[in-house]
Amino acid sequence: MNSLVLQAAARSVQARRRIRTHIYETPLLPSRQIGRDIGSSLFFKAENFQLTGSFKIRGAASKMTSLGIERGVITASSGNHGIASAQAAASIGQALTIVLPETVAPAKLDKIRSYNVNVILHGAESGQAELHAQKEAKDRNLVYVSPYNDTEIVAGQGTIGLELLEQAEEIDNVFIAMGGGGLIGGIGSVLKSFSPGTRIFGVAAQNSAALAASIAAGRVVETEHLETLADGVAGGMDEDSMTLPLAMAVVDEVVSCTEAEIADALKQLAYRENQIVEGAAALALAGLLKVSGRCRGQRNVVVLCGANFDHSKIFSVLYS
Repeated sequence: MNSLVLQAAARSVQARRRIRTHIYETPLLPSRQIGRDIGSSLFFKAENFQLTGSFKIRGAASKMTSLGIERGVITASSGNHGIASAQAAASIGQALTIVLPETVAPAKLDKIRSYNVNVILHGAESGQAELHAQKEAKDRNLVYVSPYNDTEIVAGQGTIGLELLEQAEEIDNVFIAMGGGGLIGGIGSVLKSFSPGTRIFGVAAQNSAALAASIAAGRVVETEHLETLADGVAGGMDEDSMTLPLAMAVVDEVVSCTEAEIADALKQLAYRENQIVEGAAALALAGLLKVSGRCRGQRNVVVLCGANFDHSKIFSVLYS
């Protein structure tokens, strides 16, 4: 077993002890209709019901509880990590600045501002916001916290994997949306350490697929970022990303999905499972639907990573 994977899994076990009082253990919900239609056992890990509406609170709480409060903290986000960091910082009295792209969903921006943290809007996508946050950290002597490229952030996200192991007797396949790699790296490390037969499917949005391209190249590469319904996974990666080697070690297969496929998955979740989620969560289901013929008769888990969506964007898809 890859030592990086084992170390990441061990950190998730430690992080779980620290963050228990800061998060909600989300349910593993059986599919109402979609699973029957594709001939598989299907379950949804419902991080859309997490305290902040997204899995990101796990990583944020893991990182914040590992720091002192002597220095201020700065981070960057496309929205969900910002909400989670604001919640975590407020719970422990940590001074926090959050840099968001100018294109951040209005609903996410309003939620972040409700925590009375310092907000900076910069750049057209989260990669540019991250670079600006890193510069601000140096200029203002702040602790920079990456939304994904941090061992404690990854450890927090990995606690989802620990819950899955307790909630499901056996898992053949797990489908996880890929952004910067923290979520899939964390969950994948835990599952590969304790359930090595489980296959990890990373699902990428074709319009913004930096991690997928980097996995294929074996190094961080620049990619074009177009608008996507799965805005929570949009943006680039740090050159020194620790999540890339981790993702390369745990991801068994990458599935790439179009905007039409993400929109279809959004509709199926709403109309057939009675769940309205954000585009990044629907992306994970879109990946399963794309390869469902190879998953028949197996036990599949789709990680619904969040539900902090732009109402006008999501409802325009659902009513189209």
